Amino acid sequence: AVGETVTFTTTMSPPPVPFLAITWMGPSSKNIITSGTTNVSDPEYTDRITLYPSTGSLELRNLALSDTGDYSLTIITHNVETHRGNCKLVVLITTASTDLVEFNSVRLSCSSSGSSPSFRWLNGSSEVTADRVQITDEGSTLTILIVTRYDLGPFRCHVSNAISAGTSQPLHFSVSYGPENTHLVTSPSQEVYTEGSDISLSCSAVSRPSARFTWIFNGGKLPDTGPVLTLTNIRISQSGQYICEASNNKTLRNDQSQPSSVTVLASISNVKLNTSTTHISEFHSSVRLSCSSSGSSPSFRWFNGSSEVTASDRVQITDGGSTMTIMNVSRHDQGPFRCFVSNRVSNETSDPVKLFIIFGPENIDLIVSPSQQFHDEGADVTLKCSVASNPALFQWFKNGNPLTHTGPELRLTNIQMRDSGNYSCQVFNSETGRNETSQPLTITVRKCKLE
Repeated sequence: AVGETVTFTTTMSPPPVPFLAITWMGPSSKNIITSGTTNVSDPEYTDRITLYPSTGSLELRNLALSDTGDYSLTIITHNVETHRGNCKLVVLITTASTDLVEFNSVRLSCSSSGSSPSFRWLNGSSEVTADRVQITDEGSTLTILIVTRYDLGPFRCHVSNAISAGTSQPLHFSVSYGPENTHLVTSPSQEVYTEGSDISLSCSAVSRPSARFTWIFNGGKLPDTGPVLTLTNIRISQSGQYICEASNNKTLRNDQSQPSSVTVLASISNVKLNTSTTHISEFHSSVRLSCSSSGSSPSFRWFNGSSEVTASDRVQITDGGSTMTIMNVSRHDQGPFRCFVSNRVSNETSDPVKLFIIFGPENIDLIVSPSQQFHDEGADVTLKCSVASNPALFQWFKNGNPLTHTGPELRLTNIQMRDSGNYSCQVFNSETGRNETSQPLTITVRKCKLE
């Protein structure tokens, strides 16, 4: 029984010359002692054993449940003959205590007065005959080899002979078990968490008595204990694998949960869009736009107006998406450009950036409104000059002579006969240094006929 002493006695006789070597091995192939020129012993046996070198016998004291198992002995004599032996030891808990541990053993002994007693064992109202028990000593001893949490009793011993019978007082057991089925739940349950959030990790386990909980983060133990671990104002540095470990001070067992992954990301903020230049000549220049932001694991997307810009023959997106380079810039690349930055918890868009694309002038055209061959004296006429040019400076001419008016429209109000003539507009681009003049448009004013 637990706490007692056992002696393993060999059949060897003391030899005239001492044995060369004696080796005792215990459960799980532990080296209890190897004795030769020196003695080598596992630390857990150092103060609990006595070896008798003349016969190889061994005394093991202060037995524990963990001492249950197979034992083997090897003796080598002075003439190098090898002798081997083995045996099995079962350490039991007696019913001096009704506080049991699941999967250990327990022995119940029944005593009585009277002649020729016959014994029967009962668990509740059922007779005990299961495979997990041994009934010995002519029925007076019941050994439960593997106690389970359901072996609570009440156990009774019924004793009888040919003339009388009697039943013992009931015996109830308290069985400690677990921990097992250790389970970890994270609340709120999310794939990722925003930095600054509060997270609660709750641990449960099947155990009697109730389990004690400790916490492991990325392989290292945390000082926190208890079934709930609260992470307030969580930081990115607290991302990682969390495990709760349940332990039972009665069964001396522990059990770990499956790891729970916590990923913390900082929100996207401070998104800014910068460009290498804003004044660009069409077809002869490239421009680089760079997007910067704060936050974790940013992902970048680019927009020209409401349309997304992706990589192409003219567009390169590099630096993890944060840089966009447009080659051979055209007049359609004016923007507004925006950079959209996101991660799994947030997103933000930059302020728009417009590019000043220099081109033209070209495709100049001059129209008159109303469009008619003759205009009556006193009428209003508007001439509109359209052109593809950036920038554009407009100059108007009448019969080849410059007018003071500038701008894309020339308004003639209350026209007179003197306003008749050939009109044209000329557009000058101060950046390209080029100009282009429209075809002349003839305005003919006629006198109104009075009736």
